Amino acid sequence: MRYRIRHETLYDYQQLVLLSQQVLHLAPRPLAWQQIHTAHINIEPAPDFSQTSNDSFGNPNQTIELNQPHQHLSLISELDISVLARKPVALSSSLPWQVVTAMCRYPGSAALTPEQRDALIFRHESPLIRIKHEFADWAAPCFVPGRPIFQVAHALMQRIFTELTFDPEATDIGTPLLEVLRKKRGVCQDFAQLMIACLRAYGLPARYVSGYLLTQPPPGQARLIGADASHAWVSVWCPSQGWMDFDPTNNISPSQQHITLAWGRDFTDISPLRGVIHGGGHHELTVRVTVAPYEDQLLPEA
Repeated sequence: MRYRIRHETLYDYQQLVLLSQQVLHLAPRPLAWQQIHTAHINIEPAPDFSQTSNDSFGNPNQTIELNQPHQHLSLISELDISVLARKPVALSSSLPWQVVTAMCRYPGSAALTPEQRDALIFRHESPLIRIKHEFADWAAPCFVPGRPIFQVAHALMQRIFTELTFDPEATDIGTPLLEVLRKKRGVCQDFAQLMIACLRAYGLPARYVSGYLLTQPPPGQARLIGADASHAWVSVWCPSQGWMDFDPTNNISPSQQHITLAWGRDFTDISPLRGVIHGGGHHELTVRVTVAPYEDQLLPEA
């Protein structure tokens, strides 16, 4: 399926910003199931320095620097991308979760394969995801002895979807996961990071995936520009099968409706925009995202 995606990020500062240095994660990863036709980011004011590279996880990023005083910053990412159907994987074909946990312990003198080395990065704590017994205790019913790891992940995804409520007002970026678990409320970022915390509490590699999700307008209504949002989900590793994605916000296995941008240990690794500014004072942030099938006509959001 082919999509047009427009992601607008607008900053309005109370005072002049004298210097701004930022790292952008707005370009999609090239993947076997994603074909990138065009990808363009327009930045105003134009940066004095700009450099594209890949981060330590292989995600495309862009480093920019603005040295001229400014009170507004606009970043508009426009993508034309096709998402292909992924090869189906039987959940029951994955290894038992205890076997995966044992295989993910560092083997001492034995050499790790490149795939193992990359996967084990996602087994440990990260800035927003701490390994705590509360997560292991809450997830324990999903970890039936001998259950294949992908079936465990599917059961955990279902439990989060069933027991937690989507509530954009309940949390912010800095809300601790233990509070999310206590309130049983949050957004896709919270649900993905809670699922990862539960898996890592049992010694299993799991990574945070950011991207976009195609949503459908109400029947009979046109798709609106800016009415969508960024999305987040989880990818779980099995040595015999590789990585498999799970979306606990929607209780589905991501397929052609999910467009992948980047992955990391948690949100902090791949936030769309991260950096420092000198000046600015209070600021207002506006984010508008549009995800549409390539052939759709779009109407401005009311």
